Amino acid sequence: MCHTMYCGRQFLTTEEKMEKLEEYKKWLENECKGVEEAIDKLKKAS
Repeated sequence: MCHTMYCGRQFLTTEEKMEKLEEYKKWLENECKGVEEAIDKLKKAS
């Protein structure tokens, strides 16, 4: 069973939610760049 103390807070403020979403968005953008680089490498190797 997950207890709040061990799993993080359950109820975040709007500001905290926005901050987490911004961080997630940045992570996704960086992941996308990595995927694009991997695709370019594969195309060049073909």
